[in-house]
Amino acid sequence: MQKLPASITFETISDGFDNGRVGVAKSLKEYMDTFWQVGQQTLEELIEKLGRKGNHVDCLIYDSFFPWGIDIAKKCGIVGAVFLTQTLAVSSIYYHFNIGKLQVPITKHGVSLPQLPQLQLEDLPSFFCNYAEDSIILDFLSAQFSDIYKADWVLCNTLYELEKEMINWTMKIWPKLRTIGPSIPSMFINKKIENDEDYGDAQFTNEECLKWLDDKPKVSVVYISFGTMVAISDEQLEELAYGLKDSGSYFLWAIRDSEQTKLPKDFELKSEKGLVVAWCSQLKILAHEAISCFVTHCGWNSSLESLSLGVPMIAMPQWSDQYTNAKFIADVWKIGIRAKVDERKIVTREVLKHCIWEIMDSDRGKEVKSNVFQWKTLAVGAVGEGGSSHKNIKEFMDALFHL
Repeated sequence: MQKLPASITFETISDGFDNGRVGVAKSLKEYMDTFWQVGQQTLEELIEKLGRKGNHVDCLIYDSFFPWGIDIAKKCGIVGAVFLTQTLAVSSIYYHFNIGKLQVPITKHGVSLPQLPQLQLEDLPSFFCNYAEDSIILDFLSAQFSDIYKADWVLCNTLYELEKEMINWTMKIWPKLRTIGPSIPSMFINKKIENDEDYGDAQFTNEECLKWLDDKPKVSVVYISFGTMVAISDEQLEELAYGLKDSGSYFLWAIRDSEQTKLPKDFELKSEKGLVVAWCSQLKILAHEAISCFVTHCGWNSSLESLSLGVPMIAMPQWSDQYTNAKFIADVWKIGIRAKVDERKIVTREVLKHCIWEIMDSDRGKEVKSNVFQWKTLAVGAVGEGGSSHKNIKEFMDALFHL
């Protein structure tokens, strides 16, 4: 956080495990219970400390995963705004589970929820699959909505046009719901804010990636990344490696050093057709004219970036909300295709090769490219002057200002 503008101050609170975080806790439940207690205490202390220094806090924006934030806001007499970092569709699934309208185990007939398409088990967040063996995470995620009615504002990192029916329905329950996405640096959307071109990760730039892309034809390179948290099995990595190689396309693969050691011995990290790197600036890569499609795990940040920059996706969800995102990417918004898994839950090299061909050379690929361009236009419009997200952010800020 070394490049913060003068108007922003960075502070921390404690999770109760300052000397080791999750690894020190005996279980995830112990970690969350401790964070729930210590986090509230240290956040309240921080707000009081800032007040004593003359930096009075008027509003607390808190991640929905920590619903206790609203209790602290109310205790301190300030506005509380909950921030939903996943799609409203995913939030709706967890909300209906929280209020008992969605039961586990899920039947073979799937799930029907208001304003959502029919969802099968493979379209739901992964924690519904193993609830019987481990209920902690699903209970934790559904608890986002236990006290959401107390919030003064409900902000969501999506755009109105993307989930219009769901938003209209949800606003009957949460009248203060406002969409404020896509939360992407301005230079990649509308270039309205000077120097707003990264997430604060500029010190990790990898110029080799961009130089390599500069030498490639337009719309010719497949970009592959599964984010910073997903661990891919050795078998799946091998299929990915040979699928990329067999496709004959140029490819840029961002994969952690720890994962690179699992790649097949005869797979070159740098060749005429491909480049494997440990890290790259994803926004700069997706914005490059050489990129043709994005093989992604469908994390919401990556999906929103790809949509906003007009890059078609090949969906390979791995866990959490990624399965629901993949469903919408392929079947609702039609801005990508979902790679089918076999009985081992593996995307084979043949399937990946076919998906790349389908996106780059088939009629379906042309339709997907047309769709994603239209969504890109809507995303740019949403954050532009007078756009849906722009108006919502202005309404939120004006309400605070009038305090």
